[in-house]
Amino acid sequence: MEQEPPDLDQLIRQRIRSLRLAQGWTLEALAARCHISPSNLSRIETGRRRIALDQLVPIARALDTTIDQLVESGDDQDVVIRPQPCDTPGYTTWLLSRERSMGGVTVAKMRITRQEPMPSDALPVHPGHEWFTVLSGTARLQLGERKILIHEGNAAEFSTMTPHAVSAHDGPLEILTIFDHNGERAHLRNTGGR
Repeated sequence: MEQEPPDLDQLIRQRIRSLRLAQGWTLEALAARCHISPSNLSRIETGRRRIALDQLVPIARALDTTIDQLVESGDDQDVVIRPQPCDTPGYTTWLLSRERSMGGVTVAKMRITRQEPMPSDALPVHPGHEWFTVLSGTARLQLGERKILIHEGNAAEFSTMTPHAVSAHDGPLEILTIFDHNGERAHLRNTGGR
């Protein structure tokens, strides 16, 4: 049995109301922020008034979102991500997020077998921050001259303006990592791994 496609207008109305309530705002508070009368905003949320593009722009801004996010389809067919392994010497990476999702960050699972630390003068640097958690094994995080061991169940977050690299310590390592745009470009697009 096929499901009815969701009513996009109704979905947009629900998103506006849910985002407003998540902020703890009344209709009046959101109306003041987007320069729409509270009665018009109420009619938009309840479906008694058509949603016009010139109203969506200030509503989206006030709710700290984009028009694209407000109007994206509610279709669930693309919910499942089927990551494919990308192998480079010493690293296997599975991308766990879609391109341009989650506010510009990329989530990846990495299996690292490379155990040799990198020479200090070869450590990469780029703008931003990185975060990872160790799923199994022990990570050796090089931050400049420092070498820090991060054990299973622990996490690390650091500025990527510090020369850095992650390798395995005493056996294979699996991590879940989050890269910002600069980290993705530096670690995944150029080399296929760290």
